Amino acid sequence: MRLSREKLNKLASASTEALAGMANVEFQEGYDDIRQEMRRILEELLMNEEKLDKAARQKIENQTRIIPEGTPEWSILYHKYYNEEVRKLGI
Repeated sequence: MRLSREKLNKLASASTEALAGMANVEFQEGYDDIRQEMRRILEELLMNEEKLDKAARQKIENQTRIIPEGTPEWSILYHKYYNEEVRKLGI
């Protein structure tokens, strides 16, 4: 999934503010440092998700017969292959 820089910044800010509002959370670094690290983590997660998506789609494309996207069979295979890729990463 591709998110614009602006949306990533907004999501990182909202996440950081939510953490700052929790009674049992205390920042050891400055707010901006936390927000930037949150943005970096979100970017990394999205890049990994994109790799998982590509791997699952590639496996479907490598089937001996064509399986049209949007069909129930395609959806089942996509989720199966996506979950296999997730397990490979140990998540």
